[in-house]
Amino acid sequence: MVDDALRFCLVGTFYPPYNFGGDGIYAHRLANALAQRGHRVTVIHSPSAYELLAGGPPREGYDDDPRVTVHGLRTPLGILGLLPVHQTGRAALQGAALRRLLDGGSFDVIHYNNVSLLGGVEAFRFGRGLKLCTLSDHWLVCPMHTLWKFDREVCTRPTCYRCTLAGGRPPQLWRDAGVARAAPRWIDAFLGPSLFTIRQHRTRGLEGTFVHLPQFQRALPERGESGIRAGRPYFLYAGRLEKLKGVQTAIPMLRSRPDVDLLIAGSGSMEAELRALAGTAPNVRFLGSLAQSELAPLYRGALATIVPSLCYETFGLVVAESFAAGTPVIVHAQGALDEIVRTHGGGLIYRDAGELGQAVDALASDAPLRERLAGEARAAFEREFSERVHLDRYLALVRELIARKRAGHPLARAHHEELEPRLAGRPVFVEPPARGGARESGPA
Repeated sequence: MVDDALRFCLVGTFYPPYNFGGDGIYAHRLANALAQRGHRVTVIHSPSAYELLAGGPPREGYDDDPRVTVHGLRTPLGILGLLPVHQTGRAALQGAALRRLLDGGSFDVIHYNNVSLLGGVEAFRFGRGLKLCTLSDHWLVCPMHTLWKFDREVCTRPTCYRCTLAGGRPPQLWRDAGVARAAPRWIDAFLGPSLFTIRQHRTRGLEGTFVHLPQFQRALPERGESGIRAGRPYFLYAGRLEKLKGVQTAIPMLRSRPDVDLLIAGSGSMEAELRALAGTAPNVRFLGSLAQSELAPLYRGALATIVPSLCYETFGLVVAESFAAGTPVIVHAQGALDEIVRTHGGGLIYRDAGELGQAVDALASDAPLRERLAGEARAAFEREFSERVHLDRYLALVRELIARKRAGHPLARAHHEELEPRLAGRPVFVEPPARGGARESGPA
């Protein structure tokens, strides 16, 4: 145990193996990385929420460091117990257990992710210590969590009731009552994985202190066996098979290029439709869900990883994974994906099917271009997205915020006079959200 060890509590609806996407993966990686540095870590999550949405328990397990304590809070009455949380933004039936764990934990840091079905916004009230919230998705400003509207387009103008009903969910009246806008009363800092995501939350009315802190990818296993024998040049897609992930835009492009393959690793509700779209094309191969150890050699062997998301990604975990392998990416010019490549290089950006085809052709035929982008990718991983870099930044931020809070220094307005305000070296936004074209403080 290190001399200055801290007590952390990570709180979120999902945690592996009770997990669908990036928020649970980030929480798992952060919990174990902190424990391996000697800190004490508690995790609270909702197995009931996962089992309701997945239709049953997870099929695979996950390992945790022995120094990580995990509490799975099961909600009484199944869907009838979770519905009040969804509809009121309050902890409802699991509130007493959640409050008991948070109030009684004597935590130095309580770090929230998406708590939409664990305790809602009310969960932010429980416990003491420094309180952080990672904006791992858009649940605080979007009832569908994704800013993906009517399952066909990104949301540029909210029509939340119609969109929620079209998505088969009951409207959440608590959002109109301003419950989400009360979050900054209890959250000391929101951590934005991308500047894009910070802007989305601020312009949609969420106030508070926002710090830009990209997420991270662990170094890929040096050895790994996928069981896949590629044999031919290939591009890789890794992720969920859902409409908003955009795989359907990449398949026709690769079908028309028989000299290269498209390997698709993942599963989801759109799998049957995507297989039908691929038809009998021998160069489009579906691999199913793969473990990280199986994915690692596929990343390393790919000409590039295609990330065709149509939605507003908050970060780009697949981009970081590909960068860790030293493999370039081809990303849709949308949200955080565009931001990462424009800032760090390591890939090509496309806006439409024609540009996607041009990017595929360029990386399939131009070895020097691939080598240059691969070098940029690996350098970006080492500089920005590795576990070591993230933990150093995260802990420096935590310690500075704890010191400020204990000294009674206000966090939200501490840097409002600076042109580029920072906390622990990270860009921070400290003014209320811009409206009517007003300038925000903090980096653009």
